[in-house]
Amino acid sequence: MTQGEQVAGFAWSNMFVRPEEDPRTFDGYSPDERVVLAGYLRDQRLTLELKCSGLDAEQLARRAVPPSGLSLLGLVRHLADMERFWFRRVLAGEEVPWLYRRAECRDADFEEAVADPAVVARAWADWRAEVEYAEGFLAGCGDLGAELVDADGESTSVREVVIHVIEEYARHMGHADLLRELIDGRLGQ
Repeated sequence: MTQGEQVAGFAWSNMFVRPEEDPRTFDGYSPDERVVLAGYLRDQRLTLELKCSGLDAEQLARRAVPPSGLSLLGLVRHLADMERFWFRRVLAGEEVPWLYRRAECRDADFEEAVADPAVVARAWADWRAEVEYAEGFLAGCGDLGAELVDADGESTSVREVVIHVIEEYARHMGHADLLRELIDGRLGQ
């Protein structure tokens, strides 16, 4: 075994999956803008699932460092609300309530992310329902540059929203890397 093989073997020893087993398959190359955006978004969503895989309710709800309320479970809840807001309210123009945020507690997605299996199950169910809605919406919309009017009368394009949602996931996956490493030492990829 060469020194390079030893280093490569060690580098993957505490990561989530080996490269050949990684479910994130989008390579970023396509002449179709919709395929590119949907592919990057799909891979960001899969990254969230990877970061949370194999953890119990206590681990998912574990806070980063005081006074932060940041946890993996809080991220799942936050991203469910984020998907709901951008795809249902902004793009579809639906007047839907927040899943977690309330007037008296804007950060309930994080603050009420407690180590309860029922809370975890609901968070994943909510997130999956919002992802399914968003995927259906994106697949069914025509021109990504078309301006749509949201429930508040503001207009934006599908392209702008999808890029923003990808950016939101990418930022939070950096947080998820740190949270997971604090929990069990597994490193991001």
